[in-house]
Amino acid sequence: MTADRSRPDLDDTTVEGLGKLSEALETIEQARGQLYGFHQHSGKADLLLQDAVELFREAGHTELADDLDRDLVGRNVIADRWTFQIVEDYDASYWSVFRAFDERARTELSDGDRHVYEARMKQRERSAGHPAHEAGPSLSE
Repeated sequence: MTADRSRPDLDDTTVEGLGKLSEALETIEQARGQLYGFHQHSGKADLLLQDAVELFREAGHTELADDLDRDLVGRNVIADRWTFQIVEDYDASYWSVFRAFDERARTELSDGDRHVYEARMKQRERSAGHPAHEAGPSLSE
């Protein structure tokens, strides 16, 4: 990485494009986290459902327990897939491709530097020389 992460050698439009791509990737990372949450919540619900089935059996409600066990426990959440398969498909076909394009853009346009847009924003918005507004490691005031 270069010492000055604000990359004064790059034009504003390129930096803005890198910033938008970075923001898009951060949004995809949030979506991926929500997808993992969906995966974990669905799995937990299935385990709780299995507990309910056993309790209904113990209480003598065998027909309801059998129907739940047969028709809902272990059911695919979408056609032919459990949630782990959805997560794997998302990672393989979208998330990894998105990350690769982000890396390509940074490699080709900013020598791999990340958050160039934000580094420029920091340089613009900080109060030079003021405590807690330092430029950062290897940057001079």
